[in-house]
Amino acid sequence: MQARFDYAKASPAARAAMLALEKAVRETGLEKPLLELVRMRASQINGCAFCIDMHSKDARAAGETEQRLYSLNAWREAPFFNERERAALEWTEAVTKVASSRVPDEVYARVRHSFSETELTNLTLAVIAINGWNRIAIAFRMVPA
Repeated sequence: MQARFDYAKASPAARAAMLALEKAVRETGLEKPLLELVRMRASQINGCAFCIDMHSKDARAAGETEQRLYSLNAWREAPFFNERERAALEWTEAVTKVASSRVPDEVYARVRHSFSETELTNLTLAVIAINGWNRIAIAFRMVPA
């Protein structure tokens, strides 16, 4: 695969806007390992090789285990994730698939047991950010390192 063009050179303002969003996500106070799981899961759903490559490396650097990364796609059946992580992954899937899921009330109810309103707002921002990055990377055929 070959990149179509460098979006950051084509529009530095677009890149700056995405980096500002990413900075806001990092400053929410949500746990870095949790954010990496969310980024990985959304990227898996969207089929973004560039982001899966990047965030699997970032997750490992943050102390994530190979076992959990390998089983992330089957998190519902895997015993390696705690209640808060499961809630975040379920929310990530529902928000990423918003056109078909409509983010069901049942999912919201389960997630609220693990996240305050502020945390859920920030988690949603994180899901929005990675979905945006996925769409940029896929649209412009960004090549994994």
